[in-house]
Amino acid sequence: MPFVLTPFSRELSFKFDARTSRGAMKTHQAHFVRVHHTDQPELQGWGECSPLPGLSPDYSPHFPQLLRNLCTQYNSLSVPELGMEEGMEFWNSLSQWPSICFGGETAWLDYLRGAKRILYKTPFVRAEQGIRINGLVWMGDPAFMREQIVKKLDQGFRCLKLKIGGLDFAQELKILKEIRRVASPEELELRLDANGAFSTSDAEEKIRRLAMYHIHSLEQPIQPGQLEDLQLLCQVSPIPIALDEELIGIRGKEQKWNLLNTVRPQYIIIKPTLVGGLVSSREWIEVAKSLGIDWWLTSALESNIGLNAVAQFASDVASPLPQGLGTGQLYHNNFASPLEIRGEELWYNPEKPWELPG
Repeated sequence: MPFVLTPFSRELSFKFDARTSRGAMKTHQAHFVRVHHTDQPELQGWGECSPLPGLSPDYSPHFPQLLRNLCTQYNSLSVPELGMEEGMEFWNSLSQWPSICFGGETAWLDYLRGAKRILYKTPFVRAEQGIRINGLVWMGDPAFMREQIVKKLDQGFRCLKLKIGGLDFAQELKILKEIRRVASPEELELRLDANGAFSTSDAEEKIRRLAMYHIHSLEQPIQPGQLEDLQLLCQVSPIPIALDEELIGIRGKEQKWNLLNTVRPQYIIIKPTLVGGLVSSREWIEVAKSLGIDWWLTSALESNIGLNAVAQFASDVASPLPQGLGTGQLYHNNFASPLEIRGEELWYNPEKPWELPG
C-alpha cells in the first residue's frame, strides 16, 4: 500500500456572524485530506474539501463519513501499480462531489510538487509579487457595514465587494450613496453580490436603482436555474452581470459552453471548491475566454490551506482583475500560514511557517 489518504477536520469559528441572503454563519466545518507514501511519511500533501451548507452539491450531515469512505476506498486500491498519476485520476473522477475533487486534487498536486504547499512556481510564491484582491464587506446592520467599509478604505482597498440582499433595500441604497460621497468610481470600484436575493419580478427595477452608484458588477442577482430570466437580465441590465452560483453542478466543457453561450454574462466568478477543482476551473476559464467573457477567482470560506491553493492557482492563470481572496482573516482559529494581506494585496511570505491539521 504505497500511498495512504487520511481525512481530518476542524471547526472554524468566525470572528463575527457571517451573513449572506441565505442566513448567518457562526462556524464553518472544514475537512482535509492528507496523502503520503508509506516509505516517506514525512512528505505529506494536503488538500481541503469543505462544502458550504445550502450551496455545495456535496454538503450533507453525512459528509465526514463520505470522505472517510472514499479515503478507505482509495487505500484499499493502493496496490503498487496504483501510483501518483492514478491518484490524481481517482479524485478527478468524483465530479458529483466538487469539494472532494478540489481537496483530493490539490493534495496530490502538493505531494507531486514537493509536499511544501507550493503548487505552482510563480512570482507569488517566490514573494516577488502580490495578488490584488477585493475587500469583502459582509451583510449586517448599517453601522456594522459602515465600520467594515471604513476599515477597508483605510487599508488601501480600491475595489470593494458588498454582500447585499439581506437588509432593507432602501438601507442598502443609502450605504452605497454614502460610499460614493467619499469615493468616486475612479477612486473605488464597487462589486455587489446579491446571492440570488432578487425576485425575477423586481430584479430589473432594483438593478436600475443600484446603477445610480456606478457599480462595476452584480453577482447572481436571481436564484440559479432561471436561464431565460437571467439571459434577459444580462441583455438589459445597466450593471454588468456576473454568474456565481449558476456555475455549480455544470460538468464538462460542452455544458459549460452551452450555459455561457446561452446566458452571455459579462463576467463569471469561479470558486474551485464549488465547481470541482482546478481542472474544472481551467475549463471554465478556457470557455469564458473563447466567448469573450471576463472572469476572476474567489475562495469559498476555506481555511488557509484551501485559500493557499486557490491563490496559487490564481497566480498561475493570471487574471488582471482583483480576485476574491480575502477570506483568510475571517476565523479566530485559522491555520497559521505564509499568507498575509498587505494593503489591497495578498502576499506569500515564505519565512512564515505552516500549521497543519492533525
